[in-house]
Amino acid sequence: MRNFKGFPYVRNMNFKDLFHFLEELQQNNNKEWMDANRKWYRSLRNDFVVWLDDLDLTMAQLHDDYYPTPGKKGINRINNNLMFHPNKPVYKDHFGAGLDKAPHSADFYIEIGLKNCLLAGGFWRPDPNTLRSIREGIDYDGEAFQAILDKPSFQQTFGGLYEDEKLTNAPKGFSSDHPHIDLLKNKTFAVAHEFAREEVLRPDFKEKIVKVYQEMLPFRQYLNKTVTV
Repeated sequence: MRNFKGFPYVRNMNFKDLFHFLEELQQNNNKEWMDANRKWYRSLRNDFVVWLDDLDLTMAQLHDDYYPTPGKKGINRINNNLMFHPNKPVYKDHFGAGLDKAPHSADFYIEIGLKNCLLAGGFWRPDPNTLRSIREGIDYDGEAFQAILDKPSFQQTFGGLYEDEKLTNAPKGFSSDHPHIDLLKNKTFAVAHEFAREEVLRPDFKEKIVKVYQEMLPFRQYLNKTVTV
C-alpha cells in the first residue's frame, strides 16, 4: 500500500508520547522509576523499532548500495555507559538509531530527543587508518568532495561539515599549502540536520527524513569510496 506521494504506508509512531516519556524520565532518572514504567518504555521502544523498519524499507528502494538494517539492530540502548562516563545520568534523553549500517562505512544516524532531533551522517572522529584514507581520497580528488559540500541544496540542508576539533597544522604527509588543506585538517567528516519538535510531530516527517537522506547520500558515498579503494 502506498500513499499519494509514493512512500510506503507507515504505522503511526506516537512521537508526542515519546517526548512525554523522555520528559518524565529526565525528571526521574533512576532505575527505580524505569522499572516502574518499564511497560511504557517497552511499548514505545517496540513502536520505534517498527517505525525504523518502515523507514529502512523505504530507503532500501532509493539506491542499490543501501545496506538493510532492521530496527532491532539499528536502535541504540537508552542506558548511558556509566563505566566510561560515570558522571552521566543513568538514562539518555533521546531515542537513537543507525540505519544503512554497512560494515566500515559512513554512519547514518537518527536521534529523537529532548535536546536534539536530528539526522547525521559520516565519520565521527574515525580511527587513524580510516582518517588517513579519507585524507588520501581528498588529496586525490578533493574537488569532487568540495563540489558536494558547496552544492546549494547541501548547504541549505546541512550548512557544511559538522564543527569539531581540527588540526592546527597540516596533517603528516601533506603540505601546508595544499589546495584542500582546510578539509584535510578535519578530524571529523560528518554533517547533521536538525528538526524542530513540531516537525517531528507532523504527518510528513518521514518524507522529510527521506529528503535529507537523499541529500546526504553523495557525501556518504564519497567517504565510503575513500575508505574502500
